Amino acid sequence: MTLPAAASPIKPADLRGILQYVPRFQGQIFIVALDGRVVADENLSNLLLEVAVLRSLGIRVVIVHGIGQQLRALSEQRGIPISDTDGSGATDAATLDLAIRAAARVSHQILEGLTQGGLKCAITNAVRAAPVGIVRGRDHFHSGKVDRIDRACIEHLMAGNILPILQPIGFDRDGRSLRINSDLLATEAAVALEATKIIFLTPAPGLEIQGEVRRDIAVEDLRLLLENPPDAISPAQQSKARHALQAIDRGVPRVHLVDGRMPDSLLNEIFSNEGVGTLIHGRDYQQIRRATRKDIRLIHNLTRHAVKRDELLNRSLVAVEKAIDRFYVHEIDENLIACIQLNTFEEDPATVEIGSLYVLPYYQGRGLGQKMVEFAVHEARRRGARHILALSTQSFSFFTSICGFEEGTPDLLPPSRRRIYDQSQRHSRILVKTLA
Repeated sequence: MTLPAAASPIKPADLRGILQYVPRFQGQIFIVALDGRVVADENLSNLLLEVAVLRSLGIRVVIVHGIGQQLRALSEQRGIPISDTDGSGATDAATLDLAIRAAARVSHQILEGLTQGGLKCAITNAVRAAPVGIVRGRDHFHSGKVDRIDRACIEHLMAGNILPILQPIGFDRDGRSLRINSDLLATEAAVALEATKIIFLTPAPGLEIQGEVRRDIAVEDLRLLLENPPDAISPAQQSKARHALQAIDRGVPRVHLVDGRMPDSLLNEIFSNEGVGTLIHGRDYQQIRRATRKDIRLIHNLTRHAVKRDELLNRSLVAVEKAIDRFYVHEIDENLIACIQLNTFEEDPATVEIGSLYVLPYYQGRGLGQKMVEFAVHEARRRGARHILALSTQSFSFFTSICGFEEGTPDLLPPSRRRIYDQSQRHSRILVKTLA
């Protein structure tokens, strides 16, 4: 058996970085969805301690859990065949009985762990369900879909500092039990409670696409992958991918898939720019925008490593401040990960220059640099420019082979820019793209 790699532990030196997230997340609701296989893993006690840390930081947490593995184990122990494992198919009476027993065991296991972490918690009956009924001629018997989440009940618990636990069992109007898919339940709870995140804790390192883990993916890209070809994502992860898509389409900003077997994975995913799992996001959380004064120090810090390697021209904090209205930044999940500068010239309004293009090393190789340049080209066209320039000492092949620039001569530079070029003695390559 291959064991998951250990997550990088959060060290005391990282606390300053963690604290920057706390004001942003305080008072927000996170849905933490535990796969049944993660509940059965030896790391569960550590995960529940991480949940306790989130609560201590003022983050409101609702736990939703699955029971697939436990249901299969009960079936084998008792020699009772089951009609469906995950609640998405038909649930006969015998399967429902085992599902109720499995849910009780798992919920109690979570209760124990949270109690050991010093948390108050409660299993709720806040999930109103309706029978799935007959679909394409097949009776789903005791399988249910979420009819309503009792938001007032859950908020009442959270107001009393009690952490709600939602089982994958709902109740119809007559109080009868119905089996619900836990991924569906997490999605419906997040929508009803206007949660900021769903964090699916799974027995996988993240969302695997064609065998490779993607660390972040926009919802539009995920939609295309699920439609054509659907087998790009493994069958074991398609349910979470589809429900992540539904959640974001219905207003949940971010969905994470994280390896719940890995120590400190929950905290490392939430309190670091890079994370350790997969972030699925809407375009609103991956965007290019004009920089503001609050970005001055961030831009300076972002580019200083490239300056040390002589990839970018040295710019002091004061220089960045003076030019801040010419900078654009790229964000993922409210974290600044790339920047670019657009310079114009009074003596040559038909020419725009790209400067200070930089992408954090972790995000390099994902097309973000090309996206920043494409944005700059679009912005230059919007301003009526006919030429866009880039000067580079080390990345000129990126501009020519990927971004469609051609190499030119210093004579292309506007007079004011030519004087700076000659004085710098950097001998940068002059790259130009003609705009239609």
